[in-house]
Amino acid sequence: MKASLPPFPSVVRQLKDLGERLRLARLRRQLTTELFAERMGISRETLRRLELGDPTIAMGTYMRALRVLGLDSDIDAVARDDTLGRKLQDLALPQPKTRRRQTS
Repeated sequence: MKASLPPFPSVVRQLKDLGERLRLARLRRQLTTELFAERMGISRETLRRLELGDPTIAMGTYMRALRVLGLDSDIDAVARDDTLGRKLQDLALPQPKTRRRQTS
């Protein structure tokens, strides 16, 4: 099996921030780690790693946390408006040919 590449430093920071936001959301709902982990179907150790932003935690586990917290609709905003992608796509479209006007 191929070794995975280390995450970019910015991704590490974003995952730590996300883990902290999920921890705070859990605490606001007064969910213990035991109850939250049980509702998610994961171990408390996996939850601890998720809340620390461990980059080895699967995306599906983060999604499950959002679902249990009632925040899963927030994920719909991710990459919704791909402005750069649309511009690149538009640049790749064939350009209309201009017709020269005949002068009489």
